[in-house]
Amino acid sequence: MVVRPAPIGKGRLAIVAGWGQLPLYLAEAAREAGEDPVIVALADEADRSFEGFETLSAGVGDLAGIERFIREKGVGRVVMSGAVRRRPELHDIRPTFRTLLQVPAVIRTLVSGGDDAVLQMVIKLFEGMGCRVLGAHEIAPGLLARTGPLTSARPAAEDLRDIEQAVEAALALGRLDVGQGAVSVGGRVVALEGAEGTDQMLERVVELRREGRISQRRRGVLVKLCKPQQDVRADLPAMGLSTVENASRAGLAGIAVEAGRSLVLEEQALVAAADRAGIFVCGIDTGLPKGGL
Repeated sequence: MVVRPAPIGKGRLAIVAGWGQLPLYLAEAAREAGEDPVIVALADEADRSFEGFETLSAGVGDLAGIERFIREKGVGRVVMSGAVRRRPELHDIRPTFRTLLQVPAVIRTLVSGGDDAVLQMVIKLFEGMGCRVLGAHEIAPGLLARTGPLTSARPAAEDLRDIEQAVEAALALGRLDVGQGAVSVGGRVVALEGAEGTDQMLERVVELRREGRISQRRRGVLVKLCKPQQDVRADLPAMGLSTVENASRAGLAGIAVEAGRSLVLEEQALVAAADRAGIFVCGIDTGLPKGGL
């Protein structure tokens, strides 16, 4: 069930849409809450149809086109959602006259900054357009993961040890602004998430098992956490049906995500899929012993 929050702030809501189902989910949730959102669908990234919504298709670096659309539609609030798998090249950047002086800093961040640094830059650019940037959880708070098991299956003692190991690895990885996820099998961290994303990391685990480099007897756990320094208005860790399917293919016992700072998409269908696969899904509080479980 979608929790319907009251509209936040002033001005029309724009949803900046990357890859995945989250942007469409947010657009529909906003409409159900009485909003009239517009969509900025990032070219070569957004993969959903936004039929029925006013939509601009724009390149990731088309600051001028995006700002013009935002001003024309009376947008005062922006939420960024979905994955952006490719950073814009120099020739993709189309600044406004006002943002022209920021281009050198933008280029430096794109070349050498981690994902969090890039997102902070994008937030500042939208704020410079006069918009308030919101988090996805402010539009659809019902997506936030809760503490404790969501599934019939629960983590066993060995799984709790794997969760602890993967939490430490994910936090260290996050401090370096590299990724949000880690896999631990038998108390040993075997995979860390990089620029390729969670699904591709899990594919590597499948290959490692196939090659005999990971024990076939021990199952293991995927953990996804917010980066310690992360701005929760952008790129909260998200888990969907594909996460469950790929974790099952990788032979894992379960998935643990950070409660209150991670998104669970299509929870009912996700839990049903996890129950069929015999794996657990749980929300953890990293500030409590054993993740609050």
